[in-house]
Amino acid sequence: MKKTVTTLADGRELIYYDRRDDVVRDAADERPLGRVATSSEVRRDALLGDSVAIASHRQDRTYHPPADACPLDPSRDGRLTEIPDSDYDVVVFENRFPSLSGSFGRCEVVCFTSDHDASFADLDEEQAALVLDVWTDRTAELAELPQVEQVFPFENRGAEIGVTLAHPHGQIYAYPFVTPRSAQMLRSAAEHRAATGRNLFEDVVARERADAERVVLETAHWIAYVPYAAHWPYEVHLHPARRTADLRGLDDGARAEFPGVYLELLRRFDRIFGPGQPPTPYISAWHQAPLRAAGREEFALHLELFTIRRTLGKLKYLAGSESGMGVFINDVPPEAAAARLREVASQ
Repeated sequence: MKKTVTTLADGRELIYYDRRDDVVRDAADERPLGRVATSSEVRRDALLGDSVAIASHRQDRTYHPPADACPLDPSRDGRLTEIPDSDYDVVVFENRFPSLSGSFGRCEVVCFTSDHDASFADLDEEQAALVLDVWTDRTAELAELPQVEQVFPFENRGAEIGVTLAHPHGQIYAYPFVTPRSAQMLRSAAEHRAATGRNLFEDVVARERADAERVVLETAHWIAYVPYAAHWPYEVHLHPARRTADLRGLDDGARAEFPGVYLELLRRFDRIFGPGQPPTPYISAWHQAPLRAAGREEFALHLELFTIRRTLGKLKYLAGSESGMGVFINDVPPEAAAARLREVASQ
């Protein structure tokens, strides 16, 4: 992997990641951009104890542009975009409309491919492996920023999820605090260790493997299962066989197998609702250990992949119970979801 760091016209950082070492990236950003002005702040909720990012400047972010005006395409034929070069493998750049910025963290955009009409599931294994290397590299670099407490790579796919740019891309949020879900996982892990002397994540995976009913696929280095108490209609958790705190700790075997395993899961998601149906909207989220939190060594890196589509033409909405009280009600039994995801495996 070759890494080339440059700067956009407004001062934001952009990084090219290339599979070939002989690629030269010297195109300049010729757009007449002013410096980015953000108004991000983080406020703490005194009742819940969590944090809320206030980012009013995001009201002006690019919203569903026509395909020929996508800012994530390469710059070609006189049209200038966020990526100055005419082609790329993977590109990362600072978000022009960040939810978090400056002392309040950092937000980055990750473009998985220059092909506007592709999706992650369309990538070949070599390209998917490059994206994994990029996620790992960004985790390592962002972890060095003193204001960052947690690094969260994720992808939103589909207009139903709220995606405003159709180009295949994800984001990385570098939070200046430990997120509520991770804090809860750490508390649960600490309680489990005190009660049993064992690691909670390892016990959960062992239970799913022993039960087998909710296991979607398993290889030498990865296991994917629908959790016993799944919140979402179709939800898969993907764990490396050897527990590690974050992406930096994945061993060579897990890195080699990940592209094939992950692409298979994404392709199964697109087959859940039958042939000829629209692509399945999903969120794909890497859960990594907070960088300096107590009990970090008890955490387990894993990826959570889920869709808000509960059946053909119907979405799962976070209504009164979910949004008002945080209590999820799932219409699809986890065992049925797992059976369907096994049923649509590649032949």
